[in-house]
Amino acid sequence: MASSLQLSSQSEPFATLPPICKQLFEAKAAKGLTFDQIGKAIGKDEVWVASAFYGQARLSPEDILKISDLLQIDHSSLNAQLGENWFPHRGLGPMPPTDPVIYRLYEGVMVYGNAIKAILHEKFGDGIMSMIDCEVKVDKKPTEKGDYVSLTFEGKYLQYKKW
Repeated sequence: MASSLQLSSQSEPFATLPPICKQLFEAKAAKGLTFDQIGKAIGKDEVWVASAFYGQARLSPEDILKISDLLQIDHSSLNAQLGENWFPHRGLGPMPPTDPVIYRLYEGVMVYGNAIKAILHEKFGDGIMSMIDCEVKVDKKPTEKGDYVSLTFEGKYLQYKKW
């Protein structure tokens, strides 16, 4: 199942990734691994692992060691580029997004955002759901009508401060 993936530095979303992130994707493809398999091997969730590969989550020294061993990437190189002096970039780029999958997620928030916000306020009060203290799950649900995507965001509720 292994493949030799060569990422084009001109194609999105890879064009803006640091070279070491491109190397992570290439090593993942060469090993024929999924994000779920990598996550299980290093003790992290598949969504978190994918976000780290895109440079949107910070790897701990232990994560770097486990990933370098698993993907056979030089540990010192991985550590030098994604270690203690590196910080993630957590953003998507231009809005609205042009990738169809990301655009549909964006569209979901545009269409249902006010309703979700109103219900969140009814149930919790004046506050927000934290994306800092949040877990995201992506599941496949087979039905008679075909496969469905189930996205779950579990985030800590944070009430707005009053002073």
